[in-house]
Amino acid sequence: MKISYNWLREYVQTDLSPEEMSKILTDTGLEVEGLEKIESIQGGLKGVVIGEVLTCEKHPDADRLKVTTVSIGGDPLTIVCGAPNVGVGQKVVVATVGTTLYPEPDKAFKIKESKIRGQVSQGMLCAEDELGLGESHDGIMVLPESVEVGTPAAKYFELEDDYQIEIGLTPNRSDALGHIGVARDLVAYLNTHTENQTGVNWPNIDDFAVQSNDLPITVSVEDTNACPRYMGTTIQGVKVEASPSWLQNRLRAIGLAPINNVVDVTNFVMHELGTPLHAFDAAKLNGKIVVKTANNGDTFTTLDEVERKLDASNLMITNGNDHLCIAGVFGGMSSGISNETRDVFLESAYFEPVSVRKTAKMHGLNTDASFRYERGVDPNLTDFALKRAAMLIQQVAGGAIAMDVVDTNPKPIENKTVAFSFDRCNRLIGEELPREKVEKILTNLDIKVISEENGVANLEIPAYRVDVTREADVVEEVLRIHGYNAVPVPTKWNASISQFVKPDPEKIQNTISEMLVGMGCMEMMNNSLTKSSYVRDLGGELLKDERSIAMLNPLSQDLDVMRQSLIFNLLETVGYNQNRQNPNVQLFEFGKIYQKFDSGYNENKRLIIGISGDKQTENWNSTNDARTFFTVKGLAQAVLERLGMKDLMKTKALKNSLLQDGLQIYVLKNKVGEIGWVSPQFKKQFGLKNDVFIADLDWDMILDSLKFTKIKFTELPKTFAVRRDFSLLLDEKVQFAEIEEVAYASDRKLLQEVGLFDVYEGKNLDAGKKSYAVSFIFQDAEKTLKDQQVDAIMEKIRQSLESKLGAQLR
Repeated sequence: MKISYNWLREYVQTDLSPEEMSKILTDTGLEVEGLEKIESIQGGLKGVVIGEVLTCEKHPDADRLKVTTVSIGGDPLTIVCGAPNVGVGQKVVVATVGTTLYPEPDKAFKIKESKIRGQVSQGMLCAEDELGLGESHDGIMVLPESVEVGTPAAKYFELEDDYQIEIGLTPNRSDALGHIGVARDLVAYLNTHTENQTGVNWPNIDDFAVQSNDLPITVSVEDTNACPRYMGTTIQGVKVEASPSWLQNRLRAIGLAPINNVVDVTNFVMHELGTPLHAFDAAKLNGKIVVKTANNGDTFTTLDEVERKLDASNLMITNGNDHLCIAGVFGGMSSGISNETRDVFLESAYFEPVSVRKTAKMHGLNTDASFRYERGVDPNLTDFALKRAAMLIQQVAGGAIAMDVVDTNPKPIENKTVAFSFDRCNRLIGEELPREKVEKILTNLDIKVISEENGVANLEIPAYRVDVTREADVVEEVLRIHGYNAVPVPTKWNASISQFVKPDPEKIQNTISEMLVGMGCMEMMNNSLTKSSYVRDLGGELLKDERSIAMLNPLSQDLDVMRQSLIFNLLETVGYNQNRQNPNVQLFEFGKIYQKFDSGYNENKRLIIGISGDKQTENWNSTNDARTFFTVKGLAQAVLERLGMKDLMKTKALKNSLLQDGLQIYVLKNKVGEIGWVSPQFKKQFGLKNDVFIADLDWDMILDSLKFTKIKFTELPKTFAVRRDFSLLLDEKVQFAEIEEVAYASDRKLLQEVGLFDVYEGKNLDAGKKSYAVSFIFQDAEKTLKDQQVDAIMEKIRQSLESKLGAQLR
């Protein structure tokens, strides 16, 4: 939320600098995320002054140019001008030599002394658009004769430098959605921490008066639950035009573009008080306002010219027949204020927050009004806001109040009461605060002490503080005004010894994360919400739509269920990177999946690793080897080996999986994951150009399997290892994992490692055959192996491979 420093000072008497004010606001819980100096007109019109045209003659060498002499308070300047409306005696705006103008944002134009068709020109007579004051370029600006020559243009146009304070407002602080709310916190802090006592300078509405009842509009609210309070009045005979400079400056200071004087007033009051308002062209109302829900299938065109389909949950402002506005969210094209508007109906209302939020989310809208209504505005400020806006409209657009104020408020929202103990307040804060100070803070926050008995006070909480409902909330209010940093650090610390689960899941996860990062992976974090269509279209036999956990109030159609698999999120991330010239990815994520069964809900934490593209970025001295299935297999094996499961791992052929093909990984009899690659259907769905290889590991099962592992410490071997190789002719269906299993079954004591260092398929081999070159590493830690020992084991392995796998030595 953006706040103007100059605007805020209208409500608080203070000489605090913008930096000092920002620090105080942050200390009170309104965290300032940015402080920026702004100019209402870029460049501040430095070097631009008011001048008077002394002479004006036709240019001797150009039909459309004129040569003028202009006084700006010293020696007259010669200026060549092409404007058709320039004339002697006019008061004009002069950009002197050296001035930088910004006719468009960030597009600088520097004024230089030059010759135009042989005539010296020592400046420029300016039009509205050249100064950034408007869009007109029909001619130069001609000012009233009373303007003094030499007056700086910035002074004449009442430009002012300001500071824009950006506050990261938390959702609970709906009371600070306007400058008045921020000023209230600032005053509470200053009155608590300084001797000077001040208050919030509220605008005066005592002069509000109804001049006639010539333009009555009847108001009917059919749904008082969604609209507990609705107020309105009319202003007759307004003149819609550009707002005065002071109003435009205020809106520009908070990043809003001025529209016209009537609409600008509603925006001004909303950002002043935090209460949204809406102005209707009274001619479009047919004499009445009806607040009711839409019918299913109704359509409505909003101010952004988008036709939206409504349903029965959408609260609408209507004229009985036609929809005029989505209540609390967005206005309509047909009833908005235009230059032809002469009569205005002004709305000030309190709409139920949940109703507004659901409607806004349904239509994908996030407006300044919905932002405030969703969080809960002050229901008791609607009357003040209406009268404040009506008086300002009269001030800037003329007109007369032509209708008694209508107020439908069948169930007034009452202030809440909370029991509050001063002793418990001190215990929670950790410091003994004087009772007088606590009461002073409460008073400055509009919290009243109704009664007190035995040290427990009964407090009345204003309705606009929707977040203060418990004693702890009141203590927090006291503490933030007192100052979190003001609470002294205790001299004695009390600590309890925590009992940690062993092995520590957090520590193990960090260890594996650091290992994967060290192997070239990058960690990603995806939303647990995803599209329901993924399960329906791609889930196959494994994932069922009825197992999806749906959101009751989804943020969007793309985030309507909780994920049943990490694979879809991974493929979205890979596709996102490939579409942005980053095809070579090696990613991993720890995350949960969620499913619904007849027995209840289930959460399962998993680790997914996904790779795609080349192993290395393109370089003149490196090969462009692609990542393959074996790359991701190596990463998955590295994870399990790091956890001490090397000797417990087994693999089997992949069955019933989202992956097209690959392997299942088992630790003893427990399936702990799958490795494989995605199908062409998946690649098409996610717009993937390259193959994607995935290891989808059940992290919960892996942690549970740690109980089967034992940490062993042994001395480094004193002997050398011995290597033997086999060149095997095998059926093409035989996997290397089967060779490993047979080899280790033949000898567990001396055989340390089995490796595959060459694969051949093709010419000179029988159909359905392939050749593997396999290495075997033997070692005895205590004594040097003899050839007879190794040869005996190799013969045993050969016989086992021949009998069990049909292998032949080449």
